[in-house]
Amino acid sequence: MGSENIKLPKIDFSHEDLKPDTLVWNQVKSQVHKALVEYGCFEASFDKISIHLRKSIFEFSQEIFDLPLETKLRIISTEAFHGYVGNYHPSIQLFESMGIDDANIFHEVEKFTQILWPQGNPSFCKTIQSYSEQLAELDQTIRRMIVESLGVEKYMDEHMNSTNYILRLMKYKPPQNNETETGLSAHTDKKSLAILYQDQVNGLQVLTKDGQWKNLDPTPNTFTVVVGDSLHDCHCT
Repeated sequence: MGSENIKLPKIDFSHEDLKPDTLVWNQVKSQVHKALVEYGCFEASFDKISIHLRKSIFEFSQEIFDLPLETKLRIISTEAFHGYVGNYHPSIQLFESMGIDDANIFHEVEKFTQILWPQGNPSFCKTIQSYSEQLAELDQTIRRMIVESLGVEKYMDEHMNSTNYILRLMKYKPPQNNETETGLSAHTDKKSLAILYQDQVNGLQVLTKDGQWKNLDPTPNTFTVVVGDSLHDCHCT
């Protein structure tokens, strides 16, 4: 695994005139295409999601991971990395994640919440749904730009209407003296698109064109947008 840092292109999605068929849209779309061809990922600035809301997400993430293990294990799924994945297995002792399916839909978040907090947790529901809904808006913008860049607009509606969202909260614990620093083994994302937001502790790496893993050095308060293997292959052909 490499140890050098890499700085990704930063693209601003906060412009109020960022709408299809506008000059601003085409300029940003060109930046997206160039970044994906070169890196397969980029930094996204998106001011619509407030700093307060982002901080609240981390606070509620900690609240979830502080729950007893038997409570977290109630969230189960047959799909990989959906539901709860945690340090009950020797190979992932430093890593926990909790996947919330359809987190942009309020009643789905309510159903998830009732499993963990039968008495309810309205603040959690509101925060998770609001964050996910706004992040889905960013995702839809980026996907539309990708589809246009590939020249396959005729599949636009089919692609957009078949998109389902999962909000995955993740926690990496610091290793003890006798443990290595690896939270997860090296892997690339198989999904079409992922949008990541880290706290002040950086741990994300990207695989460069020449096969080197490099640490990301993200700009504070930006999102990291990563295309999965299938979309990256499309942009590189």
